[in-house]
Amino acid sequence: MTAKELLILGGTREASTLAHAVLARFGNALNLTTSLAGRTERPGQLPTRVRIGGFGGPAGLVAHLVQHGVDRLIDATHPFAARISTEARLACEEARVPRLLLLRPPWRRDPLDRWIEVDDMAAAAAVMGRIGRRAFLTVGGGEIACFAVATGVRFLVRLVDPPRRRLPLRCYEIVIGRGPFTLAEERYRLERHAVDVLVCKASGGAATEAKIIAARELGIPVIMVRRPAPEPGDAVETVDAALDWLASQRLFPEPERVS
Repeated sequence: MTAKELLILGGTREASTLAHAVLARFGNALNLTTSLAGRTERPGQLPTRVRIGGFGGPAGLVAHLVQHGVDRLIDATHPFAARISTEARLACEEARVPRLLLLRPPWRRDPLDRWIEVDDMAAAAAVMGRIGRRAFLTVGGGEIACFAVATGVRFLVRLVDPPRRRLPLRCYEIVIGRGPFTLAEERYRLERHAVDVLVCKASGGAATEAKIIAARELGIPVIMVRRPAPEPGDAVETVDAALDWLASQRLFPEPERVS
């Protein structure tokens, strides 16, 4: 049987885990490619073919799906990567390629959490000055400029890669790190820098949840940017469920098990 083509839109820990799990379960029954946006300088190792860069909008993705004969697509991008998820839906509808969303489970709010939920980064920056003066900013490099308006705030900014130029903030310190982070690490960081407000996206997942727990234990308020609504379509929250979806498509027969 000719191997089928599976495209994973990745860049997340879940996408990497899925790629390993797909190959372990289905083996040579498919050709697997993981697509990365290219925003991270040192992406983790993947056991598949890797494509880096954008597609050029829905039309470009349609062309890619057709040219490479993609049979199925799994969107395992970040919960805040709304644009690529929309483009994937539109492209798959046009190319008639079945698509699955692998959605990272959201964090569940504890009664002790002091969350101030806002709709976007501009709203987070607008309320910051009324909440604290020493902020731990964990929103990604592309969103930092929104906080230039927050005067009188000293920022501790966590980034995956070192910035190539000065950040557009008046007073800040940078820490470089890639999750997962432990609770002890996050608690120490908050205490050492006397952080009095945490700013983050409602990304969910276990890799960065420790900062939420540490803030809860220390009584630190969290300005939480709500995640955008997911695109419509088939969706699951676990890698195992994504594997079961693939199996149900009858494209990737599992190898016979020896009893």
